[in-house]
Amino acid sequence: MAEQKSYPMTADGKTKLEKELEDLKMNKRPEVIKRIQIARGFGDLSENSEYESAKDEQSMLESRITTVEHMLQYADVVDNGATDKDEVNVGKKVTFKELPDEDPESYSIVGAAEADPMSGKISNDSPIAKGLLGHKVNEEVTIAIPAGDMKVKILKVEDAS
Repeated sequence: MAEQKSYPMTADGKTKLEKELEDLKMNKRPEVIKRIQIARGFGDLSENSEYESAKDEQSMLESRITTVEHMLQYADVVDNGATDKDEVNVGKKVTFKELPDEDPESYSIVGAAEADPMSGKISNDSPIAKGLLGHKVNEEVTIAIPAGDMKVKILKVEDAS
């Protein structure tokens, strides 16, 4: 796991991670342990696919637990009270349009752990979010994306709640 000093996230994102961690430890971990115990009862472990599958699942589960614990330990919950109301920041929803005449698009900018592009939540590490962060309503911004530069105008910034 790459060492990261902090993980920017919304308060809601931190709460979701805490719930995920609790579920992993209290529900998923015991289920996997039980599957391993049952699979051991099938005999020779060297040719026991159920045992191997359960051990692989346990490994992935423990890795996820470690990752979530690390993210929570270094969580940096964003306080939008410290930024201007019309400034793009993590935890805010931004509406912009690509210039010259595209339709407006809206995204909530969240920490990487909360990102869900299909729900309109983009990571603060994404090229679009990086290009918008710190800018304000009515600014025209050039954003470097993999396909080239994209020029946008910020139309609205609001709390992402």
